[in-house]
Amino acid sequence: MRKIYLLIFCSLLMVKLSIAQTTQTKLISVNYQQAGIESIVTDLESKTGYHFYYDKVLFDSLKVTVKADQKPLTGVLDAVFQNTAFHYAIANGTDVFLTRTRVLEPMLAEGFFDPVKQKAAGQAQSASKNFTVDDKTTKAPEATIENKVYAIGTRTNTIQPGSATMAGYVRNAKTGEPIIGASMFVADTKAGVATDGFGFYSLTLPKGPHTIIIKALGNRDTRRQIILYGDGKLNIELQEQIQALREVKISADKVANVRGPQMGAVKLDIKTLKDIPAVFGETDVLRAVTLLPGVQTVGEATTGFNVRGGSADQNLILFNGSTIYNPAHFFGFFSAFNPELIKDVELHKSTIPEKFGGRLASVLEINDREGNKKKFTGSAGIGLLTSRLNVEGPIGKGEKTSFLLGGRVTYSDWLLKSLPQEYKNSQAQFYDVNLDINHHFNEKNDLYVYGYMSQDGFKLNSDTNYKYSNKNANIKWKHNYNNKLYSVIGGGFDHYDYNIASSANPVNAYQLKFNINQTNFKTDFNYYPNTAHTVTFGLSSSLYRLHPGSFTPNSATSLVKTDNVPGQQALESALYLGDKFDVTDKLTISAGLRYSLYNFMGPYTVNNYAPGQPRTAATLIDSVKYGSGASIKTYGGPEIRVSARYVLGDNLSVKAAYNTMRQYIHQLSNTTAISPTDIYQLSDPNIKPQFGDQVSLGFYRNFENNTIETSVEGYYKHLKNYLDYRDGATLVLNHHLETDVIGTRGKAYGIEFLVRKTAGKLTGLASYTYSRILLQQNDPGVASPVNHGEYYPANYDKPHDFNFTGSYHISHRYSFAVNMVYSTGRPITLPIAKYYYGGSERVYYTDRNASRIPDYFRTDLSVTLEGNHRLDQRFHDSWTFGIYNLSGRQNAYSTYFSQEGGVIHGYKLSIFATAIPFVNYNIRF
Repeated sequence: MRKIYLLIFCSLLMVKLSIAQTTQTKLISVNYQQAGIESIVTDLESKTGYHFYYDKVLFDSLKVTVKADQKPLTGVLDAVFQNTAFHYAIANGTDVFLTRTRVLEPMLAEGFFDPVKQKAAGQAQSASKNFTVDDKTTKAPEATIENKVYAIGTRTNTIQPGSATMAGYVRNAKTGEPIIGASMFVADTKAGVATDGFGFYSLTLPKGPHTIIIKALGNRDTRRQIILYGDGKLNIELQEQIQALREVKISADKVANVRGPQMGAVKLDIKTLKDIPAVFGETDVLRAVTLLPGVQTVGEATTGFNVRGGSADQNLILFNGSTIYNPAHFFGFFSAFNPELIKDVELHKSTIPEKFGGRLASVLEINDREGNKKKFTGSAGIGLLTSRLNVEGPIGKGEKTSFLLGGRVTYSDWLLKSLPQEYKNSQAQFYDVNLDINHHFNEKNDLYVYGYMSQDGFKLNSDTNYKYSNKNANIKWKHNYNNKLYSVIGGGFDHYDYNIASSANPVNAYQLKFNINQTNFKTDFNYYPNTAHTVTFGLSSSLYRLHPGSFTPNSATSLVKTDNVPGQQALESALYLGDKFDVTDKLTISAGLRYSLYNFMGPYTVNNYAPGQPRTAATLIDSVKYGSGASIKTYGGPEIRVSARYVLGDNLSVKAAYNTMRQYIHQLSNTTAISPTDIYQLSDPNIKPQFGDQVSLGFYRNFENNTIETSVEGYYKHLKNYLDYRDGATLVLNHHLETDVIGTRGKAYGIEFLVRKTAGKLTGLASYTYSRILLQQNDPGVASPVNHGEYYPANYDKPHDFNFTGSYHISHRYSFAVNMVYSTGRPITLPIAKYYYGGSERVYYTDRNASRIPDYFRTDLSVTLEGNHRLDQRFHDSWTFGIYNLSGRQNAYSTYFSQEGGVIHGYKLSIFATAIPFVNYNIRF
């Protein structure tokens, strides 16, 4: 009997070898012109039926020009790899393994058919399936994962006609965390989707067999073979791809910029952020955002940013769904987000999704990672000014609950003491803490809890202490109703406050406080009726409680008079509906409507002024008091979101978009950057909400197998009721702020160019933006309009802006990066003459913002040294060295003037007037 089995086995083996020989002798023709490895493999797989295994990073420099007519696969591969260090080996009849430097020998082990040596043979066979990648042995992908056929739905003897929906999650096989933006492509129907922010996907397909191809950056491409009998679930785990460390990745889908319907939406992976040199070596989320086209900052040491002519407060910054009002640490040198915890950063600057509202310029989404559900891990870092520690891991058993805890702290006093004498008594410190917990109840229910707290304190060679803090808590419950519908219901609390105190002189000791509290509730629904439609709808509501300021004595002997500005309350609600509709393979339309409603509520006292007259103390008619909860003023209206994408070719598309937005909360500042003493003001009967609409048009083209992305976008934006202030305005502790601010109109326009390389040893991006933002005060009710009612540039108007950031990976362990920034100097108002009036000397200024500070230019350099990458190693460390402002250029941040000996002298203030070296040590465990 045993001989019969052996005879059958040998017969089957001979049949397979015969079939393989027939397949291998199939003649094919190719014509490659500077083709990369991915395009070559895709072409050969489609022509031969073979399946290739290789590490893309090892082949990223391979460019081949080969023409072959009617040759077998082996002949084509010989021509492709001729005179290179690359090799191929064919195993199991239809598997091709590509390697570098070493040759794979896919032979059966000696003694395979000897029963006595069966154990040794098994070991030899297992070893034969290993292949060398960059001189390090890595196990090949398990063929059983891809070749296994998964039955979805209730199995039947025959395939019934009709369609069914398959849904599930795509997760990291090592950590269990969801993979966002993974591309799911169905080979036979050409249908495709991408996983959402929870790693969830839904595919509606004809019943029957299908091959699903899954791709996600940083993970190995894979496939799943299914037979779809009916509705069902399939969760997929992806293996991480071994690649050059810190390779720049900026989009979850290689063709997202061409195929996606949204304009001006850019997602940054954390690996991208770590490649960018930053001051003091601290990875900065917001600093990386300012390298994108259309995004600018007013100068160094600021974390506020301006998007397409919008002011800093016109950006909605969401951290795990919570609103962050001041995203800065340490005078703006650092952003408030711990980079080691960040999963991704996405900026919406053109087509803002309909579920977001309340700001005119952009929405910046920053999301933490979920904690590792499979084992405890962590990381730590030590720099010149900050240290951080992060831990994560499972809670309990069953891989259902995980946590992520991280904190940062500074020890910067040594730096301040090394400054000139006038700053030696200065102090500055900050800390931030993150805690995230998520729990998977079952396939239908997941719970997410987020907590964040930060605090800053500083004083500059005086007794005045400045403190400000953020406190945020947020909870979300995700419920899957079926494969086509799920909802996310959540609520949260956001708090921001600042405190300025002085106590050196007990007679004048004071304390100035401000805070804003925001309680919010929202529910979002995602519905996938079929692969052509993605429908989103939901509602949200936010309750604002704002305390504009209190000025109180800070000691028992203080003679300071108490002054409290009355608090403000308002309720902002919205309802939205949107649909992304694939009309054809080439045309996709995304349309949405959001209706927002705003109620300003009591208790509050409203000042009424004479109609048609400037609002001053002289035109005040009366004041009306409203009780608690009274509805004083209601604003609202529809907000339109429309975008369309038309594909002109495989790698070329054109997109257009139109947006309208409303903003009900205003930030008032007499500085150009976000400051701890900035004033927030809610819309009320005297101060109207801001309104803006924007039209955009863009062209997108990919080159070199989608590894080089290019785009050109143009836009025009109209602004209404933007708040600017009168000359000599008082913003702090102002009981009638409406008399010192003026609603202005504005126009912003520009064109943005972007070139980005996302793979290979050299990666990076270059962007150039030409943009203008002009304001105008031509209200006939304003007594003295700014610049006589003519258009004038806003404080952050910088027409020319160029950014380049690039990194070169010498090997898996060594890389260096360069960052170059150039921009036009921002506008300023200069004194140009002196005159006498009323018996005193006065200064005469130019029109507002009629002059500019010098142009800005800076170059940064960093070098990263990684430890070894042995998989069984418990600790992995790295060093980062670099120089910020390599040329030591004295870039002007601002200007000021001083009268000395009867002569007015002008001075430029530079934040970093010299080259700043930095070093950071990081460790993961």
